[in-house]
Amino acid sequence: MLLSFVILYLLISVGIGLFAATRVQNSKDFAVAGRSLPLPIVTATVFATWFGAEAVLGISATFVNEGLRGVVADPFGSSMCLILAGLFFAPRLYRLNILTVGDYYRLRFGRPVEVLCTLAVVVSYVGWVAAQFKVLGLVLNVVTNGAISQSAGIVIGAAIVLTYTTFGGMFSVAVLDFVQISVIMGGLLYISSVVSGLAGGVNTVIEHAAAAGKLDFFPQASLMAWIPFIGAWMTMMLGSIPQQDVFQRITSAKDERTAVRGSLLGGTLYFGFCFLPMFLAYAATLVDPAKFGALLEQDSQLVLPTLILQHTPIIAQVVFFGAVLSAVMSCSSATLLAPSVALSENVIRPAFDRLNDAEFLRLMRVVLVGFAGVVLVIALWSDATIYKLVVNTYKITLVAAFIPLFAGLYWRRATAQGALCGIVAGMATWVGLEWFGSPDSIWPPQLVGFAMAGAGMIVGSLWPSQACVTR
Repeated sequence: MLLSFVILYLLISVGIGLFAATRVQNSKDFAVAGRSLPLPIVTATVFATWFGAEAVLGISATFVNEGLRGVVADPFGSSMCLILAGLFFAPRLYRLNILTVGDYYRLRFGRPVEVLCTLAVVVSYVGWVAAQFKVLGLVLNVVTNGAISQSAGIVIGAAIVLTYTTFGGMFSVAVLDFVQISVIMGGLLYISSVVSGLAGGVNTVIEHAAAAGKLDFFPQASLMAWIPFIGAWMTMMLGSIPQQDVFQRITSAKDERTAVRGSLLGGTLYFGFCFLPMFLAYAATLVDPAKFGALLEQDSQLVLPTLILQHTPIIAQVVFFGAVLSAVMSCSSATLLAPSVALSENVIRPAFDRLNDAEFLRLMRVVLVGFAGVVLVIALWSDATIYKLVVNTYKITLVAAFIPLFAGLYWRRATAQGALCGIVAGMATWVGLEWFGSPDSIWPPQLVGFAMAGAGMIVGSLWPSQACVTR
């Protein structure tokens, strides 16, 4: 029954995505859904920005091992990213009526900054999308009781998501997000009620977690503890703001007010619902301490699926894996689309003379398929955990793309020279410390790179030069 449901669910999802694809008439429809989405759909699609592989399996596994302190980047940093994006970035970017965040870099600082920041953004998606593919493979492996290997499951899951995303673009992403958010919310609430009963009740689980120190959030009062903590928080809180998928979801709204409200509501919903997988995974350690204690040592990402399969009725299994598939598919489709659109618009398109809209739409689809192929290879090859794949991806955008975006919007004296200096200083510092820095240093390389990017922007913008272009 479980396998039949999974197959049926995947077929329905593809069908909905392909149906939504009938609304795609031009490149603007494909990239930002024609800037026509109402508040409920914008909220759903903003919520789905982060609620994927890492939210269901990655965050929960990390919480069981490290407690709230271990998940400071996500959900604390990522939900704050969506709220800050809605308050301080969505209004200004929406008014520009542009296709990608890379277009802003070109308008404000010129072509070199556009290309450098776009490439940084595109590279940052590799780990994120790979994490989604890995979870699709894990789910298909679990529900078939090993008949489909995780590697084969990764390929199958990637092919399914690629199919409807290639045809429907942002329209397919948005419509499926709206459908799947209902499955996610309803499914996780139901599963939480079932599992809390097995573990002795909600209060029992929370009290046990508190006694074990898992609910301690702030680190000890020392620089050695606080600096890495702040670095992890800032990586996703600020490094995710220049992301193309955040930009696309917000600017797909029908008007500026809807963009802001949808971002705030989506970020708040995301923060709240991320605690349900954490609760479920920790409850598993109370249901069967010996079994799940051993599983934590082997592969903590399997704790939640194993709990559901071995300790809940079939209807709960169907609901849980439906919620997981909903989360992962809605997240992976958008994170496939975003870098493909940015790469097409800001790096490849200028190399061709006078592409008409139909040709540009075809280019975006071809790039999307190519990007999916690259990420698929990485997902099959990498042995990194889902959480690490996600969190590590945003270091590059923190040191390269955030400062030019923030300074361009809020500092009138920011110049192209300053942006280039900031990008070079941030990237060089970060890469140098990652490769040659001491592993015992309390200073996260991306935090030092971020500071150097800010300094580079200020010095470069204020330094006299014929090339400076101020606004």
